[in-house]
Amino acid sequence: MTTIDSLTLDATDPVAAKNFHAALGLDDLVTVADTPAPTTGFRGYTLSLVVSRPNIVDTLVQAALDGGATTLKPVKKSLWGYGGVVQAPDGAIWKVATSSKKNTGPASRKIDDVVLLLGADDVKASKQFYVDHGFEVAKSFGRKYVEFATPDSRITLALYGRPALAKDAGVPADGTGYHGIVIGSDAPSFTDPDGFVWETAAR
Repeated sequence: MTTIDSLTLDATDPVAAKNFHAALGLDDLVTVADTPAPTTGFRGYTLSLVVSRPNIVDTLVQAALDGGATTLKPVKKSLWGYGGVVQAPDGAIWKVATSSKKNTGPASRKIDDVVLLLGADDVKASKQFYVDHGFEVAKSFGRKYVEFATPDSRITLALYGRPALAKDAGVPADGTGYHGIVIGSDAPSFTDPDGFVWETAAR
């Protein structure tokens, strides 16, 4: 199975971006590439930090805001749990969430899973592309959502329809089409149907 080793995100202010990632304890997983021109609009992907308790959501969101992020969706309870969405200084969108609505332990910064959600114009076609490249499907909900099995990776890969993903993030779906992200993995380099770039990571 394919393992995602790292993510490289474009940033016009690499120092601010690195400080943000360090504030969340992700500087060993996310690196930064200096880019002279900022992207406009939705980049077509989001990153989610999945945790076990609401007080961890609060702690991480506050750390994100202290690290220079801005709020897209304030933290609140919902039918599915508790969470909020922020935008990092580099423009990447991060969701911090838990399915639990009660605290059963002290607050910490423990992240259970990092989920990379790629917005797909055609989820079914993109799913087939990844299957053809050796990815194994773990969950699939028709043309709406697909999650792939990445048991040895700290990052879980999933596909979601681009308009629905933008709505979940609290932003308009339009954008330049430039994603500003490179996914490092043990797979051969390729670009998927939606323009997301994968590169073989050095080990």
